[in-house]
Amino acid sequence: MVVRDTDAETWEFLSTRRYTNAQFKADIPLQTVRVTQPGVVAALNAGLAEVEGDIVSITDDDAAPHPDWLERIAAYFTCDSRLGGLGGRDWIHHGNKLEDDSRLIVGRLQWFGRVIGNHHLGVGEPREVDVLKGVNMSFRKEAIGQLRFDERMRGTGAQVHFEMAFTLALKRAGWKIIYDPNVAVEHYPAQRFDEDRRNNFNEIALINLVHNETLVLLEHLSFIHRIVFLFWAILVGTCDSLGLIQWLRFLPSQGQLATKKLLASWSGRWQGYKKFVIRNDARSSLPLR
Repeated sequence: MVVRDTDAETWEFLSTRRYTNAQFKADIPLQTVRVTQPGVVAALNAGLAEVEGDIVSITDDDAAPHPDWLERIAAYFTCDSRLGGLGGRDWIHHGNKLEDDSRLIVGRLQWFGRVIGNHHLGVGEPREVDVLKGVNMSFRKEAIGQLRFDERMRGTGAQVHFEMAFTLALKRAGWKIIYDPNVAVEHYPAQRFDEDRRNNFNEIALINLVHNETLVLLEHLSFIHRIVFLFWAILVGTCDSLGLIQWLRFLPSQGQLATKKLLASWSGRWQGYKKFVIRNDARSSLPLR
């Protein structure tokens, strides 16, 4: 368990040991790791540095895994030695309302750079995917090796798309990534206390989101697909990260807000592109050995 040093309520809870067997009816060996740097990336990397065992399973503090969650995860990794990552559905609750829609396409990266999530709506048989979702993902320690979550991801809390960089790196290394809707958690999205307030527009949060997505995809895609992605992102985009066509689509209903989203999206694209170019220039300038 990774806890921020400033999270007084959690530390108080742990110190009073109200998480004992009497409450959870199980013998839970709990190791606590203190982290001082904000953001989910620093927290997860701190946890990875301390974790033991062959499999690392990750969920959020606003999620409740199903009783058979660990059993299903263990069975998957035992049966397939090429399995590097495993994820499943997170059933999202909005108060008393449960999102119970369904999608067959989950966790896919399309050839032109559009990412399809839908992890919270996935149904059907287990299948290979490109991307997992942070609230419900497990990895083989052998596959991870020295890989860590990308510290260049922007944001002081959620750091959106941090898991995309990690899972795509495992795919590039030849490991299999599986999504099975039956490996499930109940997800109760908690209030965020950083700039990213989920469904409320915040310019900095959107710029960070698009920066992270752009940087990850440029590093994963081939040269030709990078060019296609940049043209598509600027001219078309998605309903979250607007391009010109999406701006025209939302302009009648959102007015000035649509324009703010477009400018923030373009700013995030530019900043992510610059970060990608700077890193590659630094790599090319390294002396040959």
